[in-house]
Amino acid sequence: MFKGSNAWFQAGAIAAAATAFPAAAPAQDGTAGWSGPYVGGRLGYAFQPKDRNETILFDTDLNGSFGDTVNTTTGANAFSPGFCGGRALDRTPAAGCAGDTDGTDWAVHAGYDMDLGGIVAGVVADYGRTHVEDSVAAFSTTPAFYTMTRHMRDNASIRARVGAALGETLFYGTGGLAWGKVRNRFATSNTANTFTNSGNEDAWGYRYGGGVEHRVAPNFSVGFQYLYTSLKDDDFRVRAQGPAPATNPFILKNAGGTDFARSGERFNWHSAHVSVNFRF
Repeated sequence: MFKGSNAWFQAGAIAAAATAFPAAAPAQDGTAGWSGPYVGGRLGYAFQPKDRNETILFDTDLNGSFGDTVNTTTGANAFSPGFCGGRALDRTPAAGCAGDTDGTDWAVHAGYDMDLGGIVAGVVADYGRTHVEDSVAAFSTTPAFYTMTRHMRDNASIRARVGAALGETLFYGTGGLAWGKVRNRFATSNTANTFTNSGNEDAWGYRYGGGVEHRVAPNFSVGFQYLYTSLKDDDFRVRAQGPAPATNPFILKNAGGTDFARSGERFNWHSAHVSVNFRF
């Protein structure tokens, strides 16, 4: 869940600024001359799509298949109070959930372009940090909450870039492979059971988007860029175990416990940036 009005206001303001760049003096041949290597950076804001329907899935017999119902000894659903797409504020749904956290996004990048007579094609690699958090919570009848949170920080991508040069302005689309270091954590108000975590922090996926770049000096350009990133983050597990009485719902089917997993297998976010480039 993202702070929509603030994010879109910032993106709109940046886009308006990008179209107001002053024209630079043309190159001697009258073209922008986009061929060659470049380095630069970007700074902006990252925000997440809505995921209010996400839940936590259970594997009560530890066979690797999720979607089981955690039942009490009477056969009732132990998680009948439900779920929320955010961080639980207390032990019951009535207390509500905090929304997902959006934040700053920055990166440095290096690339190479070839100007093919108005069509510009190239490749760019970036590395940076994105500060977004995505949580989901479950509530049990005990009552208790169980919150799973993923946090993005370090991330990178290598992307193709293709665009059209109109004088000193380049309009482009981009897309390619993305990687991120996802920090997963678990929190609960349940003190009767023990909980262990497992999972790989490295997540892979894709990043795509587009933007505009305007040359304001022979070797210097500024621009605006939008990117969408989606990483597969589906291997974080939480296992609920004893010590607890044999009537504990987490060990009714298997004495080894019950595994938790998020129903949402991907970590997704949008980002809007201003960028600067120095061309050699």
